[in-house]
Amino acid sequence: METKELFKEIKRLSVEQRMRLIEKTLKSIRKSNFEKSMSIAAEKLGSDYKTDQELIVFTELDYENFYETR
Repeated sequence: METKELFKEIKRLSVEQRMRLIEKTLKSIRKSNFEKSMSIAAEKLGSDYKTDQELIVFTELDYENFYETR
């Protein structure tokens, strides 16, 4: 569907439906942007986590039982 056709279809929606469409679109864009940012950060830090023992010291506890205190 081309942009012009898409806008025609959107204009046919009620105001409430258009607002919902905008909200969902913005949420989708934010999620995509967040995931992209996290992926870039993970790539940049990947080598640090492989070589810097201070960053991975707590991974030794990953398989320990955890008990919550109250």
